[in-house]
Amino acid sequence: METYKFLMDLALILLSTKVLGILSKRFNMPQVVGALLAGLLLGPAVFNILNETEFILALSEVGVIVLMFTAGLESDISELKKTGKSSLIIAVLGVVVPLIGGFGIAYLFNKPGIIESDVSTSLLLQNIFIGVILTATSVSITVETLKEMGKLSTSVGNAILGAAIIDDILGIVILTIITSTADSSVNVSVVLLKILAFFVFSGVVGFLFYKTFKKITEIYQRDMRRFVILAFVFCLLMAYCSEVIFGVADITGAYIAGLILSNSKHSKYVTTKFETLSYVLLSPIFFASIGLKVTLPKMSVAIIVFSVLLVVIAILTKIFGCGIGAKLCSFTNKESVQVGCGMVSRGEVALIVASKGASVGLMSSMIFGPIIIVVVATTIVAPILLKFAFQSGNKSKKMNYDNENRMTA
Repeated sequence: METYKFLMDLALILLSTKVLGILSKRFNMPQVVGALLAGLLLGPAVFNILNETEFILALSEVGVIVLMFTAGLESDISELKKTGKSSLIIAVLGVVVPLIGGFGIAYLFNKPGIIESDVSTSLLLQNIFIGVILTATSVSITVETLKEMGKLSTSVGNAILGAAIIDDILGIVILTIITSTADSSVNVSVVLLKILAFFVFSGVVGFLFYKTFKKITEIYQRDMRRFVILAFVFCLLMAYCSEVIFGVADITGAYIAGLILSNSKHSKYVTTKFETLSYVLLSPIFFASIGLKVTLPKMSVAIIVFSVLLVVIAILTKIFGCGIGAKLCSFTNKESVQVGCGMVSRGEVALIVASKGASVGLMSSMIFGPIIIVVVATTIVAPILLKFAFQSGNKSKKMNYDNENRMTA
């Protein structure tokens, strides 16, 4: 009977994410917050009813791939081109400022007498690596929140998406450089060449697939369902190739696959089918799985203080860094804050980076607890901040509109 436990796990996840999602909405918060809380409550951190299994892990991976694929399908390429330069500047400042902030707070706490390190790597490299962890961005939470608010295809939404993709690439480069100091098998030049090769590969394969897809859809128009299957195959193959062959995150490959098909005649039809699949099954499992990963170890007073300050630094440096970048690119103050809030979430990306560092001796086990707290806090706070940032923008527009009406009355 143990082999059928996954059915009960699925039922609990789907029910709890939906119930808490509805409650979140009633409190004027994005429903994704409820889904994240559901995983946290069901997981080892609180009630320990569910644990992450291989089945849930695999489904959650498919969930985030589909989420980013639909984000690509819904993106406006012309708008992305306009925000290309802006996304680069936002991403660079969104990496540099958190890196400095993370290093600074680690320098103050990660030393003998405060937090004892249990790895032999120099404290300087350990502190830099903590800064590297804070540079991570998990845009999947932001994508779901923007979709819920109908803001995904706006200039702000496109700037966030573009910056997050560039952020991912910069993160890989920085992670490779810092891990190469502790792991001689890592070659920075090879990694950079693979990243470059990935974008060349995406351009060539994307062009060929788009032309093929267009031709097939013109010939076979009676059964449009086959187009959905073909699009999904392309998405999965792009995700696989990006992660396994080129070492770029699978969600980047999935997003680019969606972007390639976004100008297709049948993109809206394909999007609706994937949104149904995502809503019914995959998204709830993905967001709940983030909470299921969380296990909070016993911590001293020094580590608790460090954790709180690290969370504050993690939030403020992304808002400030990305916000300044957006402001330099002629976004308004409100839009700059929205962009900054959209880049706050660290999610599973920070956990992956932290795990990599721990495996090569760049991070003490004492620091892993605070990193988990940062992941949980930023993941829950990000959609709330984003909602408030857009609401405040709408309120100020409404006030200006009311004032204009009074003046003309």
